[in-house]
Amino acid sequence: MAAAADLAGSKRAMAYALCKHLNIDPSTVSNSNIEESDIARLVSHIVDSCQDEVMKWVNFSSDFTRFDEKQHALLDKLNQDLSQKSVLLGDGLKPSVADIVVFATVQTFMSRIGDHELHKYLHVLRWMDYIQNIVDFGTTLEKINVTKSAFDPPSVTKKADKGGTESNAKKAVSGQKIADKSNGSADSKKAAGENKAPEGKETPAAKNNKPSGEKKKVQEKSAGNTTEKAPEKSAEKDSECSISILNIQVGLIRKAWKHPSADSLLVEEIDLGDGNVRQVVSGLAKYCSPDDLTNRHVVLITNVKPGKLRDVMSAGLVLCASSEDHTAVEPLIPPEGAKIGERISFAGFDGKPEDVLNPKKKQLDKITPHLRTDENGIATFKGVPFTTSAGPCRSSIRNGNVK
Repeated sequence: MAAAADLAGSKRAMAYALCKHLNIDPSTVSNSNIEESDIARLVSHIVDSCQDEVMKWVNFSSDFTRFDEKQHALLDKLNQDLSQKSVLLGDGLKPSVADIVVFATVQTFMSRIGDHELHKYLHVLRWMDYIQNIVDFGTTLEKINVTKSAFDPPSVTKKADKGGTESNAKKAVSGQKIADKSNGSADSKKAAGENKAPEGKETPAAKNNKPSGEKKKVQEKSAGNTTEKAPEKSAEKDSECSISILNIQVGLIRKAWKHPSADSLLVEEIDLGDGNVRQVVSGLAKYCSPDDLTNRHVVLITNVKPGKLRDVMSAGLVLCASSEDHTAVEPLIPPEGAKIGERISFAGFDGKPEDVLNPKKKQLDKITPHLRTDENGIATFKGVPFTTSAGPCRSSIRNGNVK
């Protein structure tokens, strides 16, 4: 069984966090209620009525503290449950009563097991790191120091060199073909000179080979075309598909509310630093509540053309990850320490963003198919991570689409 001192500390932290979460004065919960009650009774003392889903996790916590031999099996279950979610209950990012109860229960156990065992529960670790940085548990519980992987952006030099070599090879082949064509023309002229007719007359062969006026124009037009125009068009096309034309920044949602005339839309007031605050409309009402988004850091495209969505002005696009079947959607999460307003960078893509994207060119339609989260939940463009000064942007949705 869990040590009495550990359990008492867990329950004190749980009671404090639940009171803060429900806007209750923590001093109204007496020490005797905390010490003498089991977890289920303590939760029912603070929370007026618990839904069945919440009670399922309360029972999970009770089992975790009572049966030492079941703790690893229960953590396996918790790890599996968190593999596709940011929080235990709900589709958004706001912690629930269940998250607070379970975190306070497993925190002491997780802080004492070795690194080798910790790596078995990566989803639990990611969730705990998120919860401990957003929920106030008072001073009873110490934060778990979660070691995060160092970010090493992939090199694109070899790819660029390979592309340059292939381009030079193509140019060499093209030049050889032009040279061969020129030599062929010279040989033809020489042959024509050897069969030259007497002055003032044409040989039958020369007469037959002489192009008509229309044919001559076509030949001249064809000869006037150069192979240098194709690379220019290709370069222009590549620039239209480059992530560097987008101005993607870290923002902080100061306020969020329901769209007045569209149930599927939310309106957010997003701070980009230095007094730059803009209004954005997002189709997130099905997945997040306004409270879920308030005071959340997000990643957004800020150089889309402003326009109205159902009569409400929108001047940005919040980037979200979604599962393949679109049943789970959440805004990308910048790393802790990322600065509000800083531009997201991509290794190897250093171009200057356009002032405003041209909707007629459908630039976003060309780029978004290449935006995805990888197997670790890191947001990428063609495999290159969304990078801030504090590291890459992430999502709890792995191998998902981003747009």
